[in-house]
Amino acid sequence: MEKLPPQNPNQINIELTEEVADGTYANLAIITHGHSEFVLDFINVMPGNPKNKVKARIIFSPTHAKRFMKAMIENVERYETAHGEIQDIEQVEIPMNFGGPNAQA
Repeated sequence: MEKLPPQNPNQINIELTEEVADGTYANLAIITHGHSEFVLDFINVMPGNPKNKVKARIIFSPTHAKRFMKAMIENVERYETAHGEIQDIEQVEIPMNFGGPNAQA
């Protein structure tokens, strides 16, 4: 009888479907949060398009949002070490009504 190597209890299996593997382009992310979650909406804003749609929405717990932030910082630092500093060349101003009614106090 062949013995199988012990499995790592911390190992997870991840499936990546073809549709998800193609990815979705976004050039804008809007982050909102409540008491128990962070919501990231990813949008592809195209010039001249009056109505841009959210392409993906990811909802994190506060703990996972902080882990995600740390992972992004680490990966941007690695990228910049290999390829040079990323230049943030434009300031984007987003209307806070996002096409809906204006908030009133």
